[in-house]
Amino acid sequence: MSNLSLPTGNVVKQKLDRDGKIKRLCMGVIALYLIVGLALPLYTMLSKSFSTYSFDLTRYEVQVSDETGVFGAPITLFALNELIGVVSREDLRSNYNGRLSIVDFYPNFNFRSLVRYQVRGTSTDAPYLVGLDLQNSTDWQEYDSKTFRRISLRPVKSHGVQNYIEYFSNPALFSSIENSLLIATISTFLTVVFAFGFSYALNRSCMPFKSVFRMVAMMPILVPSLLPGIALIYLFGNQGIFKSLLMGQSIYGPLGIVIGSVFFTFPHAMIIITTALSIADQRQYEAAESLRASKWRTFWTVTIPGARYGLISAAFVTFTLVITDFGLPKVIGGQYNVLAIDIYKQVIGQQNFEMGAVVSIILLIPAALAFYVDRQVQKKQVSLLSVRSVPYQPKPNRNFELICLGWCVLMSIYIVGIIAICQYAALIKFWPYNLSLSLNNYSFNKMDGGGWNAYFNSIKLASLTAIIGTGIIFIGAYMVEKTDGFKTGRGMFHFLAMLPMAVPGMVLGLAYIFFFNSPNNPLNFIYGTMTILVVSTVTHFYTVGHLTALTALKQIDAEFEPVATSLRKPFYRLLSAVTIPICLPAILDISIYMFVNAMTTVSAVVFLYSTHTTLASVAVLNMDDAGDIAPAAAMGMMIFYTNAGARVLHMFASRRILKKTQAWRKS
Repeated sequence: MSNLSLPTGNVVKQKLDRDGKIKRLCMGVIALYLIVGLALPLYTMLSKSFSTYSFDLTRYEVQVSDETGVFGAPITLFALNELIGVVSREDLRSNYNGRLSIVDFYPNFNFRSLVRYQVRGTSTDAPYLVGLDLQNSTDWQEYDSKTFRRISLRPVKSHGVQNYIEYFSNPALFSSIENSLLIATISTFLTVVFAFGFSYALNRSCMPFKSVFRMVAMMPILVPSLLPGIALIYLFGNQGIFKSLLMGQSIYGPLGIVIGSVFFTFPHAMIIITTALSIADQRQYEAAESLRASKWRTFWTVTIPGARYGLISAAFVTFTLVITDFGLPKVIGGQYNVLAIDIYKQVIGQQNFEMGAVVSIILLIPAALAFYVDRQVQKKQVSLLSVRSVPYQPKPNRNFELICLGWCVLMSIYIVGIIAICQYAALIKFWPYNLSLSLNNYSFNKMDGGGWNAYFNSIKLASLTAIIGTGIIFIGAYMVEKTDGFKTGRGMFHFLAMLPMAVPGMVLGLAYIFFFNSPNNPLNFIYGTMTILVVSTVTHFYTVGHLTALTALKQIDAEFEPVATSLRKPFYRLLSAVTIPICLPAILDISIYMFVNAMTTVSAVVFLYSTHTTLASVAVLNMDDAGDIAPAAAMGMMIFYTNAGARVLHMFASRRILKKTQAWRKS
């Protein structure tokens, strides 16, 4: 019998069909968006952090004439400064826009003198300004005294780690790292403990009003992080209602930042922990009861291990939110510096963009590390529910229910109280001297901050972000999940989609300045427009929407695509007729998530707005800076009511739309 053997040779790859080409093209386009909107700006900022600018006095030679017009021997400004010592080494350090007047090297300079001056560069890179005219020449240029006093040197760019050395050698700046880590750690611990107690009460008790408490717990998501800072000023500030309760301690500083941080991070931690507690298996508790384990021991041996991944994830999410937040420390932080405030001070206060880039890179490290550890922990999480699992059903226990009810009421008073005091402050004529009610604080056009245009700009930004962002995110997730093969490309795209979660808003905003504000960038025309705000906001909140879309798409049977192909239907017909209707609940969730966050974000846009694109959240910041705290509270409440209204509309629209498109789920 002859031996049969398979033919050998090169493996023939299946030819890529038209749908495959279009899918890869779409994935490439959205990947290009993420590269331009995230990767390139971050790279530009990293490069900027290693850029140093200083005045190199060896590059300039000067000759001075006597009154008869005879010039003396040329001398470099370096040699001249060595003789008279008027400019120190610290003064020679500068930034991109720095200037150094040349008359500083001539203490007896008199612009009425008949003396004449000649200036030239000793190298081809010796820029200096004569008024606003830039000069850079190795030829002698002659000036009279009046013109000479208008000459200023320009710094020369070099690369190195000098910015980092300067940052870590400055005790005031370096202390910001310690302050940020301390505040984030304390806030994370308190938030996780409080949120766990709240979530435990909702999931493991039979107490009443659970839906009300869930709604209250979500309220902080609807307001910018500046609002709790404003509320704390009215409650515990120098003229606060309950100032005496602090027993001499000041709310302006770490105490205020921690209290406010717990407020705005509470719902994020609660959502994650609630999800972890909701998947418990009833059989484990029955086994513990049959072994006569005490409730305390059952709690530590069954409940906590079952929820450990949720607790860890909640801790890292909270830590990241606190350490990267800018609004709250700006309002209530006082003189207590943190990293996010340092970025703002370096960029806005001192116009030192290079040092701002350094602080941004430093802030990026703990945020990225927390994100990485969280992702690794989630990879280790195993399924706690099997097909044989029995969902946990709490048993009535009056005493336990009273304790749970008391805790939820206490946390609800804290949350509602923060928002209520802001609304009250927004209606007071003049705190604390005239407590009569008025709508004067809503006359935004009479105050600094952008007026009512800022509010309408925010609605426009939020709407565009919800529409455009949801479309980009869902299509990108679809291409990743439903494209055959192309494993490397899909993996790289997924990495790009996950990257925004690890980038703080202020870091992204500053990176946009360096990248889009460059005159050599062909996209420079979008700088200062609504377009760049939309791009920044969509990019900043891209990851959560991407994960939501992926979760929905993974629930769809993979057989739909082969069936559509066998029927010779293009993928976009399947996408519009089947995939989008099935995933409509997730799409609506992504859209409201993008809308709400676009209304409340401050850090991602604080560097990017112009006079024509001022936003409501930025207006809150500007009015607070100007001392108009009550109008700032009023604008913050407008954001809250807008987001609450959007949530209600989303809920009713979802019910109406889903009733028509999701009937198949009930069959």
